[in-house]
Amino acid sequence: MTDATKLIAGLLLITVPTIEFGGTFLLSVLSGKHPELTEFQRSMFRAGHAHAGVLVILALVALVFTDQASFSTPTGWAVRIGFAAAPILVSAGFFGAAIAKGATRPGGLIALLWIGAVVLAASVITLGIGLILSRG
Repeated sequence: MTDATKLIAGLLLITVPTIEFGGTFLLSVLSGKHPELTEFQRSMFRAGHAHAGVLVILALVALVFTDQASFSTPTGWAVRIGFAAAPILVSAGFFGAAIAKGATRPGGLIALLWIGAVVLAASVITLGIGLILSRG
C-alpha cells in the first residue's frame, strides 16, 4: 500500500465518527423527536446519511485498486482525492439542500450533490480504465 493511499484511507477512517453521529441524529429524527422537519427534509437527511456511509466504504475499497493501476503520480492523487471528496460533496448536497427551516424543495446547495456525482463518476471511470490498461 502506498503512502498516498495510507494518508487518504486514514483521513476517510477519521470521518466515520461523523457518519455515526449523523446516524444518531437520524435516529432521533425517525423517532419523532424533530416534528418541525418536513417529510422532504427527513428524506434528504436519510439519503445524505446513507450515501455518506456507502461512498466512504467505496472510497476505501477504491484506494486499494488505485494502487494496482499504473497511474502517474498526479493521476493517482486525483483519483484518490476524487473518491475521498465524493462522499463529502454528495452528502453535503443532500443535507444542505434541505437545511432551510420548513424546506419542501431543494435549496441551492443541491449543486454540491451534482458536483460530487460528477467527481465520483470521473474517479470511477478513470480507475476502471487504469485497471484495464494496467493488466499483464
